Amino acid sequence: MSAQTDRTYLTPANVVTMVRIAATPGLLLVMHEAAPSWGVTMLWAALASTDKVDGWLARRHGVTTSGVFLDPLADKILVLGALFVLAFQGTFSWWPVVLIGARELGISAYRTRMAKMGVAVPARPWGKAKTLVQTIAIGLALMPIGGHTLDIVATTVLWVAVVLGVVSGAQYLFDGEAAQRTAPEVVDAL
Repeated sequence: MSAQTDRTYLTPANVVTMVRIAATPGLLLVMHEAAPSWGVTMLWAALASTDKVDGWLARRHGVTTSGVFLDPLADKILVLGALFVLAFQGTFSWWPVVLIGARELGISAYRTRMAKMGVAVPARPWGKAKTLVQTIAIGLALMPIGGHTLDIVATTVLWVAVVLGVVSGAQYLFDGEAAQRTAPEVVDAL
């Protein structure tokens, strides 16, 4: 689906995305200040679920260029912010958090560079799976039932997200290079 290039920024999907971006600092502060609780877990679930809401709205009302930029940005701010808070608290080790952060920055820079060259590298199922698994890991870490077993499960899920990040990152690189090779042929054919 191609993005509308109009100057309409206040679409229903973009409003949801901007609310998610604006609400993220408050959630991160609550996460930092409060012990794991069902309230914090529910706040996390509600804010994380807005990604599905804005996706549904975008498909229904039309995808915009601004939405294509804002939605992944909102995801990264929310997920990386939560991961950094949890690592700072000692809930997660810094290693998977730093690896996820480096992957996100590297792939975002790569996709931006490719976009400047006129090559689109769209989101793929592995990347979406990575984001979902990260969201689940954070949700598990915020649950108040605690205990060593849940900590191990949350950490294991986070490491699965790291593996998915590597796989999806490689897929983006392969997709970008393949699109770049075929782009001149498409232009010449026109």
